[in-house]
Amino acid sequence: MTRVALLDYGVGNVGSVRRALERLGAEVVQTSDPGLVASSARVVLPGVGAFAPARQRLAESGLEEGLRAALDGGARLLGLCLGFQLLFEASEEFGTTPGLGLLKGRIAPFPPGVRIPHAGWNRLETQRAAPGPLLDRLPDGTYVYFVHSFRPEGVDSADVAAWCDHGGRFVAAARRGRVWGCQFHPEKSSSAGRRILANFLSEAA
Repeated sequence: MTRVALLDYGVGNVGSVRRALERLGAEVVQTSDPGLVASSARVVLPGVGAFAPARQRLAESGLEEGLRAALDGGARLLGLCLGFQLLFEASEEFGTTPGLGLLKGRIAPFPPGVRIPHAGWNRLETQRAAPGPLLDRLPDGTYVYFVHSFRPEGVDSADVAAWCDHGGRFVAAARRGRVWGCQFHPEKSSSAGRRILANFLSEAA
């Protein structure tokens, strides 16, 4: 059974992510203990809501330190929705807030006139050259479920796993080495989401 540390830092959707992982046979440890996170081989960073308070909670709780220690030890990390956004260098949501800096790029608003939040099902355009293990066995055009009002910009092209189109193309999934992330919610994305989470659980740690 694959063991996963699910970070619980008070920013929502932990329960639904936990259930989705457990349905795939994972042993999920829902935790706010930095030491436990530091010793984990797989870590999931969930999140919904605003960037700045989530970033502050990660730092103040010690979970950021535990997360970085886990990565230094060879762990794999999966960021989901707000957790994905936190992986980048900074966010422009209500001022500028530094991110974790694990992926190049920043979080920015959608262009003026674009309906927000971007909520509902939308299609992924996979990066055919090298989508990587995150999207393994998912066909181009797969539908997944989004809820967000900000999007990544300035992402390194080598890190892009998939795009989506809402008021223009934006990065919907990215990976850099052992750091993976999805702007959408795999736990709400039916069979496609289950495949993505299964890919994360099965990739060698």
